[in-house]
Amino acid sequence: MAPVLPLVLPLQPRIRLAQGLWLLSWLLALAGGLTLLCSGHLLVQLWHLSTFLAPSCPFATLPQVALAAGTMALGTGLVGAGASRASLDAAQYPPWRKVLGPLLVAGTAAGGGLLVFALGLTLALPGSLDTGLEEGLGTALAHYKDTEVPGHCHAKRLLDELQLRHHCCGRHGYKDWFGVQWVSSRYLDPSDQDVVDRIQSNVEGLYLIDGVPFSCCNPHSPRPCLQSRLSDPHAHPLFDPRQPSLNLWTQGCHAALLGHLQSLASTLGSMLTVTFMLQILVLLGLRYLQTALEGLGGIIDGEGEAQGYLFPSGLKDMLKTAWLQGGVAHRPAPEEAPAEEAPPKEGLPEA
Repeated sequence: MAPVLPLVLPLQPRIRLAQGLWLLSWLLALAGGLTLLCSGHLLVQLWHLSTFLAPSCPFATLPQVALAAGTMALGTGLVGAGASRASLDAAQYPPWRKVLGPLLVAGTAAGGGLLVFALGLTLALPGSLDTGLEEGLGTALAHYKDTEVPGHCHAKRLLDELQLRHHCCGRHGYKDWFGVQWVSSRYLDPSDQDVVDRIQSNVEGLYLIDGVPFSCCNPHSPRPCLQSRLSDPHAHPLFDPRQPSLNLWTQGCHAALLGHLQSLASTLGSMLTVTFMLQILVLLGLRYLQTALEGLGGIIDGEGEAQGYLFPSGLKDMLKTAWLQGGVAHRPAPEEAPAEEAPPKEGLPEA
């Protein structure tokens, strides 16, 4: 049975392979550490913005899987660096011979699987983020006024901080505030006829105004912030409602958060790609180094050439051998038949 992808490795190529693997393993450990940082940062950002994401949004799965993949890559890189360095010394290599086998299996199955899964999530989940922000921001705007309702008393503060930090207003623009009651009924004067008229003119009994909270104001505006009667072109002199950017943030928080989180996810996806490529190179190199040294008894500077390979035989032969071995192992032993008695010897005729 011929080995799969054999590679003849004389002495100098074996040494260069071990030295190159030491460097690649440290690069893999660095990439794994950066993947941990990127995924942890994204996870913290999602935790801070959880108020504005729908509970059913699965986007948080991406940094969680990336954390596990980065941990596996970091461990693979550190163990690979130790094994490749030890392979250059015949006295230090024997303890690592027992480590390389499990490392290759775990790095390929668990580490590679997690990296592929995380890369797939990077491509598949941005659509769910759009939907989750749409629903979550709509709920946050509706609860802005509920400063004394248990479970929503922090909605106003969080939404004001969001608009000030990300320079955004409303879900898709400042006019979103015109369609929700964002002033608590506690601060409305029931004896004010204007308040009564506005509430009665609304089917749902909401107090709707063409104004926005203070957090929508652009501090770079040269004039005082205008927050009310924004749809009336004659209410404020020298103010053009068609150019609200001179006074208010015009970008909606949906676009601001979507761009922010997708940028973090894109950076994480790039790190996952680099980590995946490095892990493939390290695992392949370790496998060739392991099989080459096994043929030399674990001594890298042994005499003669050594042959490294991925598998000792083809996949078909490996499966066939495993099937035959399994069949022999589970085949019931035939029952031993009782020994047949020898027929009695006939007496010789008398002379």
